Amino acid sequence: MGERRVWLVLAAVVAAIGFAYWRMLSSLVQQWASDDNYSHGFFVLPLAFYFAWERRRALEAAEVRPALAGAALIALSLGIWLAGTFGAELFLTRVSLIGVIAGTIWFLWGWQHLRVLAFPILFLVLMVPLPAIIFNQIAFPLQLFASQVGEQAISAVGIPVLRDGNILRLPSRTLEVAEACSGIRSLVSLVMLAIVLGYFTERRTGSRILIAVSAVPIAILANAARVAGTGIAAEWFSPKAADGFFHTFSGWLVFIVAFVGLMAVQQAAARLAARRPRPAEMRVA
Repeated sequence: MGERRVWLVLAAVVAAIGFAYWRMLSSLVQQWASDDNYSHGFFVLPLAFYFAWERRRALEAAEVRPALAGAALIALSLGIWLAGTFGAELFLTRVSLIGVIAGTIWFLWGWQHLRVLAFPILFLVLMVPLPAIIFNQIAFPLQLFASQVGEQAISAVGIPVLRDGNILRLPSRTLEVAEACSGIRSLVSLVMLAIVLGYFTERRTGSRILIAVSAVPIAILANAARVAGTGIAAEWFSPKAADGFFHTFSGWLVFIVAFVGLMAVQQAAARLAARRPRPAEMRVA
């Protein structure tokens, strides 16, 4: 396939994608703007483009070998888009766009180009909000866990507390660990941040995976500490400590603490990798 023909086909595909996915993309951006749980979505696209741009030399060196398998992936992804459209399932329509992008690269330039761009393409998954049924299955257990840890911490400092599900009853006021306080917001953002941190600081795949996975317990424990701290502050200082500015500030403070914990994991992974002997330094048995 000649270079000019490739670019003509690409332009046609991009136009078709824009026509088919315009409403979906518009609703996606609106959700990023209105839902704090997914406001990190605005950063995903620029980062994905940067990761792809970093691979420009590898793309130039990769062999161009168009493959019909890419067209099959496009067709499958469009089928998922149709199923999501008629089934009113936004998650399917949004995920299908990533499949169409991958299929287009595979179809026009070949498997080697798709392999080079695999990470930027997979990174785009982070911009897609979870289905409500999955989101709720994650958020509610996190609410209960934060409530349990908060109850134990508050009791440990001598403050009477009674927990009823995700509600903490203190002498001065009642605290509800709502969905917004479940920690899923910081969890999703911290996972994305961990992936980016691992990408820029580590070359070993194992270290990058460790940093990304560690973001989950760090975010959960940090949020539980926030709930406990809010209850203690509300009882020792003022009931207003659980509302308004103090509540928002504590969220930012806990996220910073969680990021510091993430940096500690990264440093530990770097030290561990440095201690491992390189192949040339390993003794032959």
